[in-house]
Amino acid sequence: MGVESALDKETKEPEMVDYATAGVDIEAGDRTVELMKAAVNASHNNTVLAGAGGFAGLIDASALVGMKRPLLASSTDGVGTKVAIAQAMDIHDTIGQDLVGMVVDDLVVMGAKPLLMTDYIATGKVVPEKIADIVRGVAQACAMVDCPLIGGETAEHPGLMAEDEYDIAGAATGVVDEPNLLGAHRVQAGDVLIGMAASGLHSNGYSLVRRIIADAGWEWDRHVDEFGRTLGEEVLEPTRLYTRDCLALIDALPGQVHALSHITGGGLGANISRVIPQGLTAIVERDSWTIPPVFDVMRRLGAVPWAALEETLNLGVGMVAVVSAEGAAQAVSVLAAAGMSAWVLGRVVASDEAGLPEGRLVQGAKGVDGGAALLVHKYQL
Repeated sequence: MGVESALDKETKEPEMVDYATAGVDIEAGDRTVELMKAAVNASHNNTVLAGAGGFAGLIDASALVGMKRPLLASSTDGVGTKVAIAQAMDIHDTIGQDLVGMVVDDLVVMGAKPLLMTDYIATGKVVPEKIADIVRGVAQACAMVDCPLIGGETAEHPGLMAEDEYDIAGAATGVVDEPNLLGAHRVQAGDVLIGMAASGLHSNGYSLVRRIIADAGWEWDRHVDEFGRTLGEEVLEPTRLYTRDCLALIDALPGQVHALSHITGGGLGANISRVIPQGLTAIVERDSWTIPPVFDVMRRLGAVPWAALEETLNLGVGMVAVVSAEGAAQAVSVLAAAGMSAWVLGRVVASDEAGLPEGRLVQGAKGVDGGAALLVHKYQL
């Protein structure tokens, strides 16, 4: 039986359907673009050729011509279940900085300078002011690290997502000249680990955090004395951005910054071991810094073992630089002058060195068959 004959048997006249009645508001999408346009354009530098609203963004890449062998670095990420807390608190102007931190700071670990970023937001219903808040946060963070936001997409998914739900992801591209590429191939025994302070939880481990809070029966508006503010305000603290400081450190210590490690999912041991070559071990001194209160509160509230905590959260260290022993003191001074709290976190030794202290050994993390990280001593609270 054909479609027409089947329709002919219907007794009820179909209602007129268009995109709006299907749940997609084109006018709201257009208004969203207008609300975010100024912030997006403010993130642009003199490399950007096209403004907001085009089919694609354009940048002038002529700076690559002067490089010996320009290597393009690419990174993509989201902010995980931290968006659930932003939605619960109806605070949406900070989550964008989290996205930029997760994406762009993965580029700088290669020694790459970011060239451009794009974002993607999926939501059940476009509320122009909410989406504009999110993108404004992305654009402002992009401006902070001199990485223009040159494009993006907001997709309305009625029926697939609840009206108040959204998720956000982004991608960025950077460039590094091959002679300046950082990584495990530069690291050697005798190098020093420099820790850089995190601003808080950043954007990893929120499934654990949310479970702890739910089991404890706490509300996001609960005031917590250890934080000096509400629980929600503490856990929504935006991810610290490290790109500018790391690039300045590389410039200040030519050839002495050997590797960088962005401490995201997997914690200190897993991420540091990714930039350590086979045959070497990074000794991480747990007592070289004081654990920020938010991590200890989560530990005590959820009765979380230290091992589980340190393989999930950053514990107050957001980025680690591996530098030559000769450059270690200057590295700390350069970062301090830029307003970054930094300290000697540990050292790199031969894995077969005699007399290594006892600790938790992490090796082969994130699928990298490289060196190891050994976390020693006790954390300071």
